[in-house]
Amino acid sequence: MLVLFESPSGYAIFKMLDESKVEAADDLNEIFSTPENAANAVKLKHFKKFEDTTEALAATTAAVEGKLSKSLKKVLKKIVAKDAHERLAVADAKLGQAIKEKMNLTCVYSPATQELMRGIRAHVDSLISGLPERDMTAMALGLAHSLSRYKLKFSPDKVDTMIVQAISLLDDLDKELNNYIMRCREWYGWHFPEVGKVVTDHLAFAKVIKKMGVRTNAESCDLSDVLPEEIEKEVVAMAQISMGTEISEEDIMNITYLADQIIEITEYRGQLYDYLKNRMAAIAPNLTLLVGELVGARLIAHAGSLLNLAKHPASTVQILGAEKALFRALKTRKDTPKYGLIYHASLVGQSNPKNKGKISRMLAAKCSLAIRYDALAEESSTEMGIEHRAKLEARLRSMDEGGKGGKTTHRPDKWTNKSELKMYDSAQDFTIPAKKRKIEEIDEREEEATPSKPKKKKIKLEESIEVEESTPKLKKKKKKVKNEDSNGVSGVGQVDTAEETLEKKSKKKQKEAELAGSETKKAKKRKSIKQEE
Repeated sequence: MLVLFESPSGYAIFKMLDESKVEAADDLNEIFSTPENAANAVKLKHFKKFEDTTEALAATTAAVEGKLSKSLKKVLKKIVAKDAHERLAVADAKLGQAIKEKMNLTCVYSPATQELMRGIRAHVDSLISGLPERDMTAMALGLAHSLSRYKLKFSPDKVDTMIVQAISLLDDLDKELNNYIMRCREWYGWHFPEVGKVVTDHLAFAKVIKKMGVRTNAESCDLSDVLPEEIEKEVVAMAQISMGTEISEEDIMNITYLADQIIEITEYRGQLYDYLKNRMAAIAPNLTLLVGELVGARLIAHAGSLLNLAKHPASTVQILGAEKALFRALKTRKDTPKYGLIYHASLVGQSNPKNKGKISRMLAAKCSLAIRYDALAEESSTEMGIEHRAKLEARLRSMDEGGKGGKTTHRPDKWTNKSELKMYDSAQDFTIPAKKRKIEEIDEREEEATPSKPKKKKIKLEESIEVEESTPKLKKKKKKVKNEDSNGVSGVGQVDTAEETLEKKSKKKQKEAELAGSETKKAKKRKSIKQEE
């Protein structure tokens, strides 16, 4: 069995003299206890020394990533290809898998091989001849420094730090530049106040001050490369009738120094913005497509790094930057804010005020997906960002047009009220129910049994006439009854029965109300007893 040993100085291939000892991992400590025992266990077959630190760095980075370097391929082709039937012990499983796929060699990786590598590393000075310990230490130190520099250079955390520092500096420059420009306008306005109203661009204003100086030089000074012809003529005309005060040469010299500072800071700001734009396109291209360079950089700076931002949910990304308003709303129990830094994105700015909350929520959901893809994906592409932006723009258009859903494009149908005339059917009316007729028949029988009282009938007839006058609603019923009964006695009985039914109904309602009142009183007493208990 062959052993591939990696060191800072190069690759070494050893030959195991007794393979049976490798199977028992406990015996390896005794085998490599002394340099003499180690020399009897393994024998150096080939050693490939690295030519310089660059080759050592390339080989080490390839081994860390589990890949084959060019120098290792050459060594394996020359030495191991001759003994292809033998197995090769390696220190890394990924490296062994890569060797097996590309070189078609059987690789061994087990706890026993780890103990074997540890024993060889302990006596590497005696096993590899012609390589002193001092040189090995120097090579290891140089390789460690080179590898650390390489990792720091291409570390994503380090690139995030660059973005954080760049956006912070850009914000500081904007504040300082604004202060400088306002101070310069106010300072030069004492000498030439009219030029500030004509020249609105800040950079052009600073260049005019630097070129012209005192306003008396306006006629002789050429401002064609700074201002258009119309504005240039207007500045020259205003310089002749200016109401400003006279200033000394020392004053104008300090004002021109300030104008130089404004010009330099403006140029550096443009350069810094280009740098930030390129960095964002390289690190978070999908996030940049959705919200832009500045908003994306501010989100990364607020979270600390791209990986930390990827850990936040969409709801946190939506209100990131509005923490004060959020905690104030939670404390006062009011509505929480709908957006934070994401409010400055172009998609949110294009939407209507009533749709800004919905768009910010949808944009935050898509941004969280894009951030995770940018932070954790092995291959960087902008397909996700382009697709999500197209969906958001389509949704924004549908919301502005008034549609509820993104897929529905047809206009909603109008609802019309169909009015239908319904006539009342008088044929369904009835005046005397069937039960009342039985009562009338009983009254007629009683009257036939007692015919000797004609005076009471007259009195009853008079009473019935008075009842008819007092209750006009019952006239129809009384007339029908009178037509049916020629004597008029049945009409009197009908009036009496109607009054009796009304009295019965009122009594029932009173009893039901009394029962309901008693039940509520009992329920209240039960509650009070329970509370006292």
